[in-house]
Amino acid sequence: MQKWLFLGAAIISEVSGTSALRSSDGFTRLWPSIIVVLGYASAFYFLSLTLKTIPVGVAYAIWSGVGTALIVLVAWIFMGQKLGLLDIFGILLIVTGVLVLSVFSK
Repeated sequence: MQKWLFLGAAIISEVSGTSALRSSDGFTRLWPSIIVVLGYASAFYFLSLTLKTIPVGVAYAIWSGVGTALIVLVAWIFMGQKLGLLDIFGILLIVTGVLVLSVFSK
């Protein structure tokens, strides 16, 4: 169970860092820049802990797939990004791939 908590922390940290990138204005604004650096640093730390028990291919696929889906959701809710039907379909394909990897990998 702990491995999944570490992976979840890595995903949330990465999404937090990515969400603050736009606000950092090219790393010219202090607090958003700090959030970016801390977000990515903690994401890689938690991902490294995850890799002790989950194969790198599976962990990275889940990390990047769920992270991508979440950042699209954050951009849609908080940044006014428009999503079309094909965009939503693409995200559903990513989530489906992550589920398949999670359920069927050994």
